[in-house]
Amino acid sequence: MAQVRRSICETIAPFDLRIDESQDCPAEVRSVDMGMVRLVYGPGAPAEGEVIRTPRLIRRSDPELCKIDLQVHGRAVVAQDDRQTDLGAGDFGFVDLSRPCQLVGTLTGLAAVMFPRSLLPFRYRDTRQLAGVRFDGQEANSALVTALVGQVVTRLDEYAGAGGVRVGGAIFDLITAALSVRLDRSEVVPPETRLRALTWRIKAFIEERLGDPELSPGQIAAAHHISLRYLHRIFQEQESTVGAWIRTRRLDRCRRDLTDPTLRDRPVSAVGARWGFVDATHFGRAFKARYGLNPREYRRLCAGGRGPGAVGRD
Repeated sequence: MAQVRRSICETIAPFDLRIDESQDCPAEVRSVDMGMVRLVYGPGAPAEGEVIRTPRLIRRSDPELCKIDLQVHGRAVVAQDDRQTDLGAGDFGFVDLSRPCQLVGTLTGLAAVMFPRSLLPFRYRDTRQLAGVRFDGQEANSALVTALVGQVVTRLDEYAGAGGVRVGGAIFDLITAALSVRLDRSEVVPPETRLRALTWRIKAFIEERLGDPELSPGQIAAAHHISLRYLHRIFQEQESTVGAWIRTRRLDRCRRDLTDPTLRDRPVSAVGARWGFVDATHFGRAFKARYGLNPREYRRLCAGGRGPGAVGRD
């Protein structure tokens, strides 16, 4: 347990850690710096415990950081100031590490995302209103934070480079958007942050509906209360179009299915239909244009032992 306590102090801030010695503690607390944020996660068998940041520890070290505690699995209670909240899987709470706080629950199911308080576009009294407040992982803005952080913790080592910095910026933008909505202070969020958060929301919306052949730019714009023209402008700034983005993501999903041995008996046309290609001929042409082989040839080549990285022009 001493090793775990040392890891927490080195990667987050000094805490008093209390875990029953009879439990299997995680062997390590893993962390990755992602530009604007640092993500800390303790994988391993479920371990219940308590972490406390006391006034004495704050006097010893105050990095002027804030964090969210996201419950990946299990349950926990986060307390700060005079408020406390229960966190279930997918929920998160906001904590200011410059003030005393406490967390009790499943420690190995918890992901902490830290960032400097100075980066938040809020007043200090605004952040005090957020302490001890639960952000429901099923709500629109909170769900994007939960989904992205949940993806990162499963592949933590892959986010240590430049790609991690980019994703870290996206995590911070989504956290800022979720906090501003709770405070009803969206107007203080910089326009570029709002745009990036909106872009992530739009792309997440598309991902969830790739199998719907009726998915259209008009439907996407209406769901996000923006004009069709503004939607097209968002994608133009990324040197793409809405239709091209949808088609590319559908083809990527089809390619994944074609390389899955558990789906080898599924007809190629059914694979295309699953991801929104109702016309098998159109699916075949689009797939070949992107990967250089038609879907049947691609599946056959992958089944023969050559991985998907050996073919294609993506």
